[in-house]
Amino acid sequence: MSLAHTAAEYMLSDALLPDRRGPRLKGLRLELPLDRIVKFVAVGSPLLLMSLAFAQEFSSGSPISCFSPSNFSIRQAAYVDSSCWDSLVHHEQDGPGQDKMKSLWPHKALPYSLLALALLMYLPVLLWQYAAVPALSSDLLFIISELDKSYNRSIRLVQHMLKIRQKSSDPYVFWDELEKARKERYFEFPLLERYLACKQRSHSLVATYLLRNSLLLLFTSATYLYLGHFHLDVFFQEEFSCSIKAGLLSDETHVPSLITCRLTSLSIFRIVSLSSVAIYTILVPVIIYNLTRLCRWDKRLLSVYEMLPAFDLLSRKMLGCPINDLNVILLFLRANVSELISFSWLSVLCVLKDTTTQKHNIDTVVDFMTLLAGLEPSKPKHLTNPACDEHP
Repeated sequence: MSLAHTAAEYMLSDALLPDRRGPRLKGLRLELPLDRIVKFVAVGSPLLLMSLAFAQEFSSGSPISCFSPSNFSIRQAAYVDSSCWDSLVHHEQDGPGQDKMKSLWPHKALPYSLLALALLMYLPVLLWQYAAVPALSSDLLFIISELDKSYNRSIRLVQHMLKIRQKSSDPYVFWDELEKARKERYFEFPLLERYLACKQRSHSLVATYLLRNSLLLLFTSATYLYLGHFHLDVFFQEEFSCSIKAGLLSDETHVPSLITCRLTSLSIFRIVSLSSVAIYTILVPVIIYNLTRLCRWDKRLLSVYEMLPAFDLLSRKMLGCPINDLNVILLFLRANVSELISFSWLSVLCVLKDTTTQKHNIDTVVDFMTLLAGLEPSKPKHLTNPACDEHP
């Protein structure tokens, strides 16, 4: 019998989690995986396209090529290219004596508009970092620590029960005390459950998360409007007529009134425009999916931790409207499940509990570990009514 008790003690000692002290903030993921992908794509793609635009400009030289008159020298032709690129205005004869002008400035502003777009898309990330991350990190550290401690307390409680059972000479006294402790809820540690229940009445994290994704949708819509209004207007125009008869050249008769120029960077402009539309069109469903996750509870984590005493948010139907801070915290707990050492142990116990063929009243990890240690999770039937055994 002592060998069985020794084996039970070893089993319970191995089930205890190591005490992890020290800085743990570095390992926490304070952004959900999809949010991280959205951030990298929304901010990184404009910077990548901007570098492509600058690389084309530096490698090809002038982004336009003007067809100067044949009597112009090389320096005069270079002046025409420079002047037409500076003005970047298309002159078109709209009638006799009427000159219609159309600005082509989106070609010149392309790299800088991409830089502005990247900065604009980074603003929701900054909002999340400064408004939500400090509170979220402290919540996650406390909850992760308490979940692991609750598991350890349950294992230590079974160890203590095993020692009391070994020292108790009267099994009736032991089981009476055990049932009394369960009835008085001595095994429960309700601090964490009450803390999570309070988070259902808090809405600061969920408001910041909604604002972050709403701003991303707003800025994406603004990007569509900018591309549709300004880029589409000059998207198909490869050539334009430029006028250099201004200033000292206005009275020169040998200078033609209009010079035809060709936009050599039009292919890059089209690639950037189409790529931006495609990238942000793909991002919109992802952002909407992130928002819809707040409309339902992620109960997978809670169902596993129902094995802990006094952690019955699901069974007691304490979950109400999912749009609150608790739902956001649960999403981040799922993302940081690698930091929860107790999660793997409880997952195994849940599987064993569901597949066990014995009909025991197993509700918590205390009941299951009590059974594994060789104790009945409830009073044995031959001890329930001793008077019946004495007087059949």
